[in-house]
Amino acid sequence: MFSRETYINRRQVLKKAMGSGLIILPGNEEVGMNYRDNIYHFRQDSSFLYYAGIDRPSLFLIIDIDADLEILFGDNLTIEQTVWVGPQDSLNSDAEKTGITTVQPLSFVEAVLKNAVQQKRAIHFLPPYRAAITLKLSSWLDIHPNEIAKKSSIPLCKAIIAQRSYKTNEELIEIEKAVNITAAMHLKAIQSARPGMTEYEIAGQVEGTAISLGGHLAFPTILTVNGQYLHNHAGSNVLKEGQLVLCDCGAENNMRYAGDMTRTFPVSKTFTTQQKEIYNIVLKAEEAAVATLKPGTFFKDSHLTACKEILTGLKSLGLVKGDLDEAVAAGAHTLFFQCGLGHMMGMDVHDMENIGEEYVGYTETLKKSTEFGLKSLRLAKELEEGFVLTVEPGIYFIPELIDQWQVEKKYSEFINYDKVQAYRNFGGIRIEEDFLITKESYKLLGKPLAKTAEDIEALRNY
Repeated sequence: MFSRETYINRRQVLKKAMGSGLIILPGNEEVGMNYRDNIYHFRQDSSFLYYAGIDRPSLFLIIDIDADLEILFGDNLTIEQTVWVGPQDSLNSDAEKTGITTVQPLSFVEAVLKNAVQQKRAIHFLPPYRAAITLKLSSWLDIHPNEIAKKSSIPLCKAIIAQRSYKTNEELIEIEKAVNITAAMHLKAIQSARPGMTEYEIAGQVEGTAISLGGHLAFPTILTVNGQYLHNHAGSNVLKEGQLVLCDCGAENNMRYAGDMTRTFPVSKTFTTQQKEIYNIVLKAEEAAVATLKPGTFFKDSHLTACKEILTGLKSLGLVKGDLDEAVAAGAHTLFFQCGLGHMMGMDVHDMENIGEEYVGYTETLKKSTEFGLKSLRLAKELEEGFVLTVEPGIYFIPELIDQWQVEKKYSEFINYDKVQAYRNFGGIRIEEDFLITKESYKLLGKPLAKTAEDIEALRNY
């Protein structure tokens, strides 16, 4: 946990922002993998953890702003539960560490909420993302399960996002711990991968590195020789000479803060000439986008900077032609770069997106695009000091997309499809790093990890 004062202050800021009413912050439940007692690794809800600080299942925090009352609902372990999992601090003890003075049994939540409904009080809750919480809120608030998300509180969503978006110094310490574990995971992948190994083997070593350093996976590891597909998780593919491996992985430390990085490396000891050419284009795009980071920059503009840099490099290879500003405006770059440049990062690897991506990455006046490629940009709004985000441009040669667009002659005024076809079996390359927006510029988070083609090859010198 952070200090007691941290959690007290966080709740005070939230209460002031909301003004009145009742705030419900549910903790998560344990979830069975294939039967009830064989559970997945427990992951607490991030907003509950942010305000209550207690990382254990089956808890609810209710904040009654008008009565200036904060109640933690939950139960201590029974002796039978202790037999299986060992002793735990009492819930009152945990509550005291976060400045919550009122603790009641979990069974009391229903009566409190039903009474609030009867009194027609304003009740604020976030859109739930787990079925168990949806059903409980549905029962207690007398709202059909299908309507729960629609009835969630937009003011609460905006207030929490506004607060959690700005990372404090104590949070940054935890984020950098997670980023450093993430870098170690990548080093393990780059240094251990050999021809003849399966993707699974390397992914297992990556996950083992996270656990051995006191962390867990922030998300399922993307590790593949088919890097042209953006979120292709590790499988049984066998690494072969001449292929590329794309590894996108991240650690979550014991305070539940995340890291998220991507590196692409050759299965062979060195990149081929063709691979190095494309790699360097991606690297230039990443560096160009990073150079734009500062308060006042719209991240959408950083994204478009990377898009133009990618087309500039591809034009030098003869894959692209024509006016590049027009090509980007038309969307021709999305044949090669189909996703967004990055996203916010913190307690969630895609920070707060469960609350609402339209509130995290966009504003009342800046709305999300519906166009292919640009609609996948998770963060577009103006950057501010204290934001933590990722920058991850890539080039992806997707044979199915190339073939379809060539038949349609889509963007044929900008794309030399005959030249592109020579890359149809290339795969994909992505480079990703994590950054803090500072008062005047940006700061790379964590210890630097090999990024140039030459530095990657030096690590592959087995």
